[in-house]
Amino acid sequence: MAPRSKVHTLPRELKEWLDAELVKRGFGDYVQLAADLKARGVEVSKSSLQRYGSPFERSLAKVKMASEQARALVDAAPDDEDKLGSAVVRVTQEKILNLLMDIDIDAEDVDINKLFKNAAEIGKASVAQKKFSLAVRKEIEEAARKKALEDAANQASETGRQHGLSAAGVDALRVAIMGQL
Repeated sequence: MAPRSKVHTLPRELKEWLDAELVKRGFGDYVQLAADLKARGVEVSKSSLQRYGSPFERSLAKVKMASEQARALVDAAPDDEDKLGSAVVRVTQEKILNLLMDIDIDAEDVDINKLFKNAAEIGKASVAQKKFSLAVRKEIEEAARKKALEDAANQASETGRQHGLSAAGVDALRVAIMGQL
């Protein structure tokens, strides 16, 4: 088994700095990054940085593309019932399951409890998404019902006036219809 990359063994703060610098520098300038790390007390070769940076860049590009596509999709087709959110949760669950089945997990490198916790969180997100979808659907249906009753009351009031119904009669008709709210 190959030795673990020095980049992966960096302290959290330094790794976060490195990730931010890679993005800021457009995943280039590895010679200078290696020099900057050396000035911070860590010697990592430019090759190691490039081996770490390349998959990171690809992952970031995929996330950006997915975000842009999701934004375009939402703009093109508004999703009041959050069907898109439901689909995202399902696809995420499927991808994680496939990833877990496909990778060779080294028990020393993976915290199984965190994996199970993350799976549980995705399950909670799915339940929360369904509750949200039902609540939104109920609100939409209630708003549509209220609008239909208001339109019916307005139409009945106008028709009553046109046919000589008294103001009290028009008000009574309106109250009878709107009383359904």
